Amino acid sequence: MNMTNMHPRNLPTALLLAVSAYLTVMVLGGTASGSEGSSTAAQQAEVTARGAQVMPFDLEQTLHIFQSLDDGGLQTVTAKDPANREQIALIQAHLQEEAAKFQRGDFSDPAKIHGEEMPRLAALKTGAGQIEIQYLPLPDGAQIRYTTKAPTLVMAIHHWFMAQRADHGRHALGH
Repeated sequence: MNMTNMHPRNLPTALLLAVSAYLTVMVLGGTASGSEGSSTAAQQAEVTARGAQVMPFDLEQTLHIFQSLDDGGLQTVTAKDPANREQIALIQAHLQEEAAKFQRGDFSDPAKIHGEEMPRLAALKTGAGQIEIQYLPLPDGAQIRYTTKAPTLVMAIHHWFMAQRADHGRHALGH
């Protein structure tokens, strides 16, 4: 919209239309609602508290990495201290158990931590049979690899990862 040639009395209407269009894009894109990619400090604290009930390892001693890939994603959890055998064993046991649950379409643990309305969680539950899920232990932790040929599920994994990065705050990274 070219506002340089606009008559001054039409300016409020043009401004109202521009703001309305912006808000529509934000709401449809999920940005204004905070549902994907953004999280408040209070929400992160709630996620940390609920996570301590589900994840056996210490969030302060570990790092979560959620890497979106062309065919899915890679979730890695590592101990900040590679000599911390206790945390590494807890990470490996938990991620191995989670991978087995995810293969069955059971995403109840992420729902307990992040809420049932977590972005794209429902799509992952219903599409689990189309996602290959592989657990891999690492010397300092473990990872779960999610692979699918379904473009909608690739996007679901990416949005799910964005929500987890936002909710975990300083305990998580993305690549």
